[in-house]
Amino acid sequence: MTATTLRTFLTPLTHMLVWGLFGVVFVLYPPLSGHVVFPAEFWLKQGVLFGVWVAIFYLTAKVTVPRLLFRGHTGQFVLALLFTAVAVLVFSRFLENLLDLHEKLTLAFQAAGIPPRPPKPGFRLDNMSSLTTMLVLGISTSITVVQKWQHETRQRERLEQQEISAELSFLKAQINPHFFFNTLNNIYSLTISNGEKARTALHRLSRMMRYVLYETSGGTTRLSQEISFVLDYMELMQLRLTDRVTVTFERPEPVHDVLIAPMLLLPFIENAFKHGVAATAASRIHIALRQPNLTTVDFEVCNTKLALPNSDLTGSNGIGLVNTRRRLDLLYPGRYSLEVTDPTADNEFCVKLTLRLA
Repeated sequence: MTATTLRTFLTPLTHMLVWGLFGVVFVLYPPLSGHVVFPAEFWLKQGVLFGVWVAIFYLTAKVTVPRLLFRGHTGQFVLALLFTAVAVLVFSRFLENLLDLHEKLTLAFQAAGIPPRPPKPGFRLDNMSSLTTMLVLGISTSITVVQKWQHETRQRERLEQQEISAELSFLKAQINPHFFFNTLNNIYSLTISNGEKARTALHRLSRMMRYVLYETSGGTTRLSQEISFVLDYMELMQLRLTDRVTVTFERPEPVHDVLIAPMLLLPFIENAFKHGVAATAASRIHIALRQPNLTTVDFEVCNTKLALPNSDLTGSNGIGLVNTRRRLDLLYPGRYSLEVTDPTADNEFCVKLTLRLA
C-alpha cells in the first residue's frame, strides 16, 4: 500500500473518529452534573448544533480558507469567520425560542430541586455554544493551513528531486558524448596507421558502450564494473601512446564491491590523458584507487604537467571535470572531498577524490 493510498484511507477514518469523540463530549454529556432529567428539546438542540458545527468546519476548510485566506484576502477572511460565528449563535438562540427550551429547562431544574436562574434581559449569549463555535472555526482553519503547508512541502521536495534527476541525466549525457567524441577520434587515427589495433579498439569501445547503455541506467554500479570500464578506457588510450608515456594503475586486491555512481571516475582519467600526454616529451600518468575501509573510496590521478592549455577543474578544457564536480554535489553532498594540486613538487597535476559511501 502506497503512502498516498494510505492517506486516502486514513483521512476519512480519522475524521469519523474525531467527530465521534466530539459528539460524545458535546452532545451526550450534559452541561450540568446531578440528577436533572433534560427534556428532549435539549437533546434536539444539541444534535442540530452538532450538525451545524460539522457543516461550518467543512465550509471553513473547503471554501472560506482556500478562497479568502490562501488568496491573500485576510480581512475578508476574518469577517467571514466572525459572520459565521454570529450566525451560529443567532441560530442557537432561534432554536431555543422555537423549542421554548428556556421554560422547559426551568421546569426540569425545579423538578430536580434546583432553583432556576432568573432570565437576563436582552440577547443571552450561550457561552458553551460560543466557545465550541470558535473552537471549531479555529481547528478547521489550523488543520487546513497545516495540510496546505504539508502538501506544498511534499510538492516542493518532489519537484526538487525531479530537478536533481533531470540535472544528473543532463550532466551524465554531457560526459558520455564528450568521452566518445575523443575515443572515436583516436580510432579514426588508428584506422590509417594500424588496422588491427583499430579493430581491437572498436571491440573495446563496443564493450564500453554496452556498459554505459545497459549497466548504468539504474543510477549506481558496482565498483568492480567501474574499474573494468576504466581499464578498458586506459587500454584503448594506450593503443596510440608511445614508449615515452608511462601509465600505471594501482587498485585494491581484492576489491570490496560497493555501489557508486557510474561514469564518475572517468573524467579524471580522461583529463589526464588529454592534458598529460605529449608526443615529443616523456610523461607519466599514475592512477590509484584505494579502499581504506568498506565505506570509503580514495581515487587519485596524477599526470605530468606539460606546457599545454589550462587543464584545471574550471578551465574550458575540463568540461567533464566541471560536470563531475556538480554530480558529486548532487549525489554525495557533504560526503566527498575533492583536492586539486597544481603543480605538485614533481611538477604534476594531481586530483584526489575521497568518497564516503552510505
